[in-house]
Amino acid sequence: MANRFDKVISLEEALTYFHDGMTLLAGGFGGVGNPPTLIQGILDKGVRDITLISNDTAFPHIGVGKLVTERRVKKVIASHIGSNPNAGAQMTAGELEVEFCPQGILAERIRAGGVGLGGILSDIGIGTIAEKGKEKVIVDGKAYLLETPLTAEVAIVYAKKADRFGNLVYDTSARNFNPLVAMAGDVTIVEAEEIVEIGELDPEEIVTPGVFVQGIVQSEGVNWQWAWEK
Repeated sequence: MANRFDKVISLEEALTYFHDGMTLLAGGFGGVGNPPTLIQGILDKGVRDITLISNDTAFPHIGVGKLVTERRVKKVIASHIGSNPNAGAQMTAGELEVEFCPQGILAERIRAGGVGLGGILSDIGIGTIAEKGKEKVIVDGKAYLLETPLTAEVAIVYAKKADRFGNLVYDTSARNFNPLVAMAGDVTIVEAEEIVEIGELDPEEIVTPGVFVQGIVQSEGVNWQWAWEK
């Protein structure tokens, strides 16, 4: 891995952290904010049996949806999968395990994992099938479900800009889950559109501090027209 101050690495070095059976956290929302170069690298390496934690399963040929379409994912923890019919078909066929989580709770579970909390308490789902398998906690006479934190062996995020230490700036809505995901990986790999020298970013625009980042890869971009046509 790169040294403590210069974390820029090659794609090949980044891919050494991805392996069969791994847990993977991915930033993004509907494919926007998914890191395309890293995802393609995972596909090219042949990694499979992934437990994927992401807001959604994107679209069949966009973002993390490609991992699902190519049957590299054995389990997904997400708020929805409706935009990717391949995910739904695999779930129905018993080929893909899906754990649904309300979007806000999913975000909070990832945040809890990133900051080292033992979980969060929520009354969402009390009295429904959402209680199944969850611990119930009573606080001041009110019942809550304990939602456990989420972490992963590797977290992948996408940034508009990164300096060489790993301080990150995001592009509008592509920010989405990325700052939370960046905190919750044992190793966090960033794919950046642009890499600048330390000191070039305005401190006021930095969203994710470099302390959470272990590696930075230069993005090769993605042909979005091709992806949508697929």
